[in-house]
Amino acid sequence: MTDVLVYADTFRSPELRHEVPLSVPDPFLYLERDGVRHVVASSLEAPRLRELGLFEVHPYEAFGRDELRAQGLESHEVELEIAARAVAEVGITAARVPATFPLELADRLRAGGVEVTPDRALFAERRRVKTPAELAGMRRAQRAAEAAMDTCRELLRAGGGDLTVERVKTAMNLVFVEHGCTADEFIVAPGAQGAVGHDMGSGPIRPGVPVIVDIWPRDNETAVFCDMTRTFVTGDVPADVREWHRLCKEALDRTFAEVRAGASGRAIHELACDIFEAAGEPTGRTKEPGTVLADGFFHGLGHGVGLEVHEEPPLGLGEGPAFVAGDVITLEPGLYRQGYGGVRLEDLVLVTEDGAENLTHYPYDLEP
Repeated sequence: MTDVLVYADTFRSPELRHEVPLSVPDPFLYLERDGVRHVVASSLEAPRLRELGLFEVHPYEAFGRDELRAQGLESHEVELEIAARAVAEVGITAARVPATFPLELADRLRAGGVEVTPDRALFAERRRVKTPAELAGMRRAQRAAEAAMDTCRELLRAGGGDLTVERVKTAMNLVFVEHGCTADEFIVAPGAQGAVGHDMGSGPIRPGVPVIVDIWPRDNETAVFCDMTRTFVTGDVPADVREWHRLCKEALDRTFAEVRAGASGRAIHELACDIFEAAGEPTGRTKEPGTVLADGFFHGLGHGVGLEVHEEPPLGLGEGPAFVAGDVITLEPGLYRQGYGGVRLEDLVLVTEDGAENLTHYPYDLEP
């Protein structure tokens, strides 16, 4: 059985938040030894950690915190020594750690004879199958996203010469808060901004141009994300934008039908490429090696979602692991032209043994 160490806080470390489903802002040590789970944390956090009933909780005082402070050691030196003592006490001599494990602590442990090995794949794999609590949080976040998308559509329908991205985002942010979610940033990108990667959008929203609205609020209780995208046009819809929208919806429908445990993200991505290439649109498959594709379908079809908005498994031209039941992925086909704009549609999908459940319950209307 693999022994594991994580030293982080649960705000910034998805690896730790998966193991410790609690908001803890300061770094602490998580250990697994022969399948037994331990946390070493301040006495301030210990009561909340014990209430979870998931692991043995050790306060810093159990490893000589007061004694170390009395020696005049600086805070970071005390923390390093406590971690080293805890690892020795639990009996770990070799451990797998996340790729983000602090180098300073790794050096300290190695100097004491502990083998510390980064293992990105191990920690990604541990998080892929969502827990019931994580799925519940993701469904809450998705409902928040859909309510915010309603607000966006209402503002677009009302129109007016003073409608701006900033005004729309302010209104959507209020909806996220009302639903117990947080969005540090999200995309409302009109016109040419929508064809530039993750341009978050700014300025006036004018009739006759596509507006890509891509939102990924995080559920405050569980820290899991959702992710969804719709594209809208007010006023007259250009013929090319309407055709792009039709193609994206076709790609979304056909790729969703292929999602199930054991399916390949690359194969499903290539199905979307088939649809776009048949319509004469460039894709990552058709570009010359070494060149940058600026138009057409220039990104992957999707990605895993969980405690990070982008995580395993990928859906693109690179190789990735086969889907497993419990994965949550996005399907987000898009078509673009630089300097003009684009269309993207994105749903959030739960992989099951024999198919998939679409967690997104929202219309695909191009006109808001």
